[in-house]
This record gives sequence, structure tokens and C-alpha cells, in this order.
Amino acid sequence: MEQSTLSRRGLGLRGVDFETVSPGYTLFAHLTSPGTVRLIANDGTEAHRWDLPFRPGRHARILPNGNLAYNGVHPDSPHLFPLWQKYRGGVMQQLDPEGKVLSEYRDPMAHHDQHHLDNGEILYTTLEALTPSQAASIPGGIPSSEAPDGKAYADCIKHVNASTGELLWKWRAIDHLSPDLFPLQPHYAREHWPLINSVFPLADGNILASLRSVSAVIIISRATGEVIWHLDSKTVAQQHCASELEDGSILIFDNGTFRNGESATYSRVIQVSRATKEIIWQYKDKTFPMAFFTPFMGGAQRLRNGNTLITEAAFGRMFEVTMEGEICWEYVNEDLKTYEGLQGAEELESVGFDYPANAVFRAYKYAPEEIPWLKR
Repeated sequence: MEQSTLSRRGLGLRGVDFETVSPGYTLFAHLTSPGTVRLIANDGTEAHRWDLPFRPGRHARILPNGNLAYNGVHPDSPHLFPLWQKYRGGVMQQLDPEGKVLSEYRDPMAHHDQHHLDNGEILYTTLEALTPSQAASIPGGIPSSEAPDGKAYADCIKHVNASTGELLWKWRAIDHLSPDLFPLQPHYAREHWPLINSVFPLADGNILASLRSVSAVIIISRATGEVIWHLDSKTVAQQHCASELEDGSILIFDNGTFRNGESATYSRVIQVSRATKEIIWQYKDKTFPMAFFTPFMGGAQRLRNGNTLITEAAFGRMFEVTMEGEICWEYVNEDLKTYEGLQGAEELESVGFDYPANAVFRAYKYAPEEIPWLKR
């Protein structure tokens, strides 16, 4: 009998409703691959793929110019702590459909979200070590769980010109976040605060960021660096992938780990009014909420026809839902592999990631006219 639960439940295309699914192709990077990025059609067939020389440092996107924006794992990043091997990135590339590198920018301390802008600039998250007094000022977390070198690290956000390397803007969490207002959750290691897992440029020029280890989504003033909007753990729980929609509201993948006031664990996608902070739309599994859950990672993208593409990341599951919450497309990454043979594998295996996985950090979908080079 098949012993892999994921395989037994079914891989590949699980279903499609061609009447309600949005036309297009879904792009994803398989995290335990050497560097595989795939473009999948609605019928489940592979329309295109890239096999790149760096393990995925989270995700890939297709830019308006048709190039692939890819975040790979930096080959010379320092070994800060075991989980750093899992979510670090650092090689930020633009490539053509054949995989030719058109531009590249590197930062060995980059992690999670490296957001390639349409003009060739990059907005991304990176780390800096805190001083002992700064680290001591941060409450919460698991006692004595700092990095092996005894240090704690805090996030920075940088905006750079990828071509010239010029630093256009920089924000340091320790300078602008009050540790008392943003304490580490009690089950979280003290090695990394506040763990920014997504950054997004808003239409008004300010910066939207998701802070996982403190369960918060914030808006940062580009002019002053101050936090001018804050969604806290009463609404979100270790969330990911905060983005702005056309009406100015905020779409968030809410993981649900240690959700405030609930013992049952489930994930959901929520759309939050920026003006009132109220949830104005949400998706959770309609038949059995706990059946949709990923404890870490995850993505949500509002599509042109109003549907939402959702990435249930830890299980390699990507699916599309209508505004009414009906699933109209579902695909599960069929490639199950361990990190064996990849850089950082030994450290990852030491913290429990030693099993065959099909994990996908975040997927994106593109209409056919957004990929004019694709010949079908």
C-alpha cells in the first residue's frame, strides 16, 4: 500500500470547472527541487518550465515585460541558525523564457520576499544582527532560543536598483517597531524578530509588510519609516502574503497557527478594509474548515475575473475559488523530494525537514495575454 499520505490523497490535477476557472497558467517553484519553476495550464499539463542553478529561495513571478523574476538561494550565505537554511534567498534574477540571465542582484542576508518591481528595482527583506541590549529589549519567545552564536537577528527592508546596486531606501525594524507592541509569540524562537515574510509596495507609495512571528500586518510610511496602520493578532495568526487590491483593501493568507481565541486550527484567506480593519470577504473550506491548513508559508492572489488563487503551501496544493467560495480548479504538485543533496540539507534535516515534500511557498496565475511568448 502507498505509504505517502500526500500521494495516497492524489497528486497533479484534482479537478477543474472550465466554466468558472479564470483563463491562464499557474507559476510555481518547487522548494525541495534544485531550481525547478513550472508553468501549469488549467488542464494540468505543463506549459513551460525553467531548470535553474539555484535552489528556490521561496518563489518566482512573471513580470509585465514577460521575464521571469526568480529568487534563488545564495551559495555563500552565512549559517545563522538551522531554519535560516529553509527560508533564506539572496540571488535575485530576471531571466528570459529560455533561462538566460538578464539581470542579477545578490544579498546573502536576504530572505522570504524579494519583490521585483516593474522598473527593474527590487523591494526585499533582509537581516541584521541586534546588539545584546537591543535583543534583550524584545519580549516573548522561547527562553534561551537565540541563534547558535548567541545573537538575535532583526529584519530590514531594502529598496535597491538591481542594475547599479544603489540603495534607494532602507527600513530597520528595531528603529521603528516598539518591542512592547510587537512581542514575539511565546512559542517562537528568539533567533529572528519580527520575521517579515512579505513586502508589497502600495499605490500611495507606502509599504505593506507581514510580520509572522508577532502575528501582525503593518503599513510603513515611506517618508518617515513609522508604522501608520497595524492589524494585530486579534485578526491574523502567523499570516503570509499581504497584498493590496484595486479598491485599496488588503488580501492576506491567514495561516491560523495559534489563532487568538480558538483552539481549532485552520487556514483562511481574508480581505480586510484598510479604513475599518473589518473582514469584508473571506475563504475557508466550506465543508470542513480544518481540512484547509498550512502551518507555514502560503499565498493568495486576486485574479482579473474576481477569483482568488490560493497556495496551501506545505502540502503543495494550489487551488482557485470564486467569490462565492466555490473551488473551480485544484492542482497538487506531484514532485515529492527531500532536501538531500541540496545546500543546507543537513541543517534542515536536523530540525525535522527530512521527509519527501512537494512544498510551494507561493504561486501566481497569469492570463494568456500576460505571457505572449508562450506558444501552445
